[in-house]
Amino acid sequence: MADKMLIFCGSDEPQKAIPPFMLASGALALDMEVTMFFTMNGLNIVRKGGAEKIVLPGAPNTLPEFIEIMQAGDVRMIACSAALPIAGMQEEDLIEGVEFGGVAGFVLDAQEADVVLTF
Repeated sequence: MADKMLIFCGSDEPQKAIPPFMLASGALALDMEVTMFFTMNGLNIVRKGGAEKIVLPGAPNTLPEFIEIMQAGDVRMIACSAALPIAGMQEEDLIEGVEFGGVAGFVLDAQEADVVLTF
């Protein structure tokens, strides 16, 4: 059974938005099962056209490239359904492949994870 990593993504600031993807890429390389949970301003990362606006000079990949890596690696990307209205978003505003879940689901995933990171 693969180890599990859960990453809480709550910010769209480049210095907080890119590192979760760098760490998730490393976890994928180690054959870990990865789940990323996006909430509040972190929802902008998975908003259609949002990742393209978040740039960190010198990062090994752009955010859209990292998202493609996550999708190819079967990373579960979950948008916090409770935060969508707070962020002024609807389900159709998010990129393809993003699941929807709430706080209880995050807590259950955290209980099962070997590593939980927050950004």
